Amino acid sequence: MLQEISAVVAVGILTWMFQACLRPPAPKICGKAGGPPVTAPRVKLRDGRYLAYKEHGVPKETAKFKVVFIHGFTSSRLDPMIVSNLTPEAIEELGVYVLTFDRPGYGESDPDPTRTPKSLALDIEELADQLGVGPKFYVMGKSMGGQVVWGCLKYIPHRLAGAALVAPVINHWWPSFPAELSKKAFNSQLAQDQWALRVAHYAPWLTYWWNTQKLFPTSGVIARKRETLSAQDVELVSKHRVEPELKNVATQQGVYESLHRDLMIGFGKWEFDPMEIENPFPNNEGAVHLWQGDEDMKVPIELQRYIAKKLPWIKYHELPGGGHILHFVPGLIEGVLRDLFAEPNQN
Repeated sequence: MLQEISAVVAVGILTWMFQACLRPPAPKICGKAGGPPVTAPRVKLRDGRYLAYKEHGVPKETAKFKVVFIHGFTSSRLDPMIVSNLTPEAIEELGVYVLTFDRPGYGESDPDPTRTPKSLALDIEELADQLGVGPKFYVMGKSMGGQVVWGCLKYIPHRLAGAALVAPVINHWWPSFPAELSKKAFNSQLAQDQWALRVAHYAPWLTYWWNTQKLFPTSGVIARKRETLSAQDVELVSKHRVEPELKNVATQQGVYESLHRDLMIGFGKWEFDPMEIENPFPNNEGAVHLWQGDEDMKVPIELQRYIAKKLPWIKYHELPGGGHILHFVPGLIEGVLRDLFAEPNQN
């Protein structure tokens, strides 16, 4: 009898621990009781979820080029990367229309508990279709948004006119990386970030607890540790501070379905290896560009170089002295777009 009572008590304690510490709280869904209000235009997707978006630049009806921009970690559809780094004259000259959106769980887009690299690529395709962007469009992503571009290249290459990856995040567990190279790059990260990534990869069910507990250092990227920034990053951040309300909008539905879901997917086990993707433009009808700073403290340069070597059809641009916050480098975004929009025989 005593053993049975002890077993019941043990189960009760474990259940309490799971509910109190391990299970993430339910997200505060926009537009529902207890959730933030809906202020952005949204489309209803195939599974009933809503995706919030914002349109920038020239009207899509008259645009020469149409770009779907994919925001990074801790950001949202309000990311100022493209429009704020282009003059109105440059926007008009390029004739560019930019569509930004909140990735699932961010901003005012409904969470997607079953999100995968494939489902997000299909979200982007459906968003473009519902807004009448056209049969072909460009995709451009920075940081974690750059990682999302791999899913677009894999699953919707027939919809792409071109693609740009700006300091795209790398998953150290992609199969094509040589074990020693991946290990060396992984060990170059902050110890606390190594542990955060291990948890996201090997024990994703612990991700919420790990990044909210107080016993051990959590993700240095989430904590915005100085050590995750290069000298150039520090200088650029001091000149271009993002308004606090923009950061709050990104995670207003909760950190689990935004930041933590990003970690679990970005560093989890992928259903494909980006380094096995075939050239989406075999007839040179478009191009894929990748920009990377050689002093990026968040994305190991040696792994990015390996990807560029494995996929010679990618036009690789390495910026000496560049960190992770490349979008604030004067003139870079305009240069990215001009390269992306160049005639194939000019690339």
